Amino acid sequence: MRIAVTGQAGQVVTSLVERGALTGHEVIAIGRLQLDLADPVSVMRALKVAAPDVIVSAAAYTAVDKAESERDLAHAVNGKGAGAVAQAARALGVPLVHVSTDYVFDGMADRPYGEGDPTGPTGVYGASKLAGEQAVLATHGENSAIVRVAWVYSPFGANFVKTMLRLAGDRDEVSVVADQIGNPTSALEIADGILRIATNLLADSSPALRGVFHMTARGEASWADFAEAIFAASAARGGPSASVRRIGTADYPTPATRPANSRLDCGRIARVHGIALPEWHRSLDTVIARLIAGVN
Repeated sequence: MRIAVTGQAGQVVTSLVERGALTGHEVIAIGRLQLDLADPVSVMRALKVAAPDVIVSAAAYTAVDKAESERDLAHAVNGKGAGAVAQAARALGVPLVHVSTDYVFDGMADRPYGEGDPTGPTGVYGASKLAGEQAVLATHGENSAIVRVAWVYSPFGANFVKTMLRLAGDRDEVSVVADQIGNPTSALEIADGILRIATNLLADSSPALRGVFHMTARGEASWADFAEAIFAASAARGGPSASVRRIGTADYPTPATRPANSRLDCGRIARVHGIALPEWHRSLDTVIARLIAGVN
């Protein structure tokens, strides 16, 4: 299977390239020099040259706080850009897997969100990602799977796990928000799930395999819980560790509002695509081992 994925250095893209090589799939990462999501002409040209069997739309504007002051850019990339990728997939006659986020919800529910729950993003980033979902469904919905993920980390790029380890290297205590909960999810596991979805879409034209899906690791945690698990796993391998001071969201103000509840119900993707990501502690252990060993 030949997969073209938008982006080059992101966590999901890098994980897809690695997992593709391990499973015998050719994954072509197309960076901004060849494909600019704000330029639909470049999107079509780059994807046509790649001649893929499947397209994965993973590139995005992800600066959650900065998006509050760069609304037009965020919507150009995450909204119109996603639509341009969908248009290219439709023109090429290939399936599309589009990566989205838990930020499309307001985070006020008292249970994990299902795919059919009402959306209601509270910030520009979430609104731009929701616009991207809508553009994909309107343009190529008959042959697309939208995959919402959350709390992504990996051995690659910038993420919460690497930030915690860096902070633990120069301080004994780290303050971490304890009143936001979600499903910490390894990009390596997300990549495995995307490869499974891509394979299913190529093999079966059933509408049931298309549409919106939630895909996160099993189990939940607050950011503070997550940090404590990171430090415990790191300490077990002789890496940096620190104690966690639990604080509230109000104690750590940010330009963009974070969802208090980012938990996603992944029952549909398990039933339809046969995908159930591992429990998050197990995946975290794998990533920590690589980071402590300097493997990335």
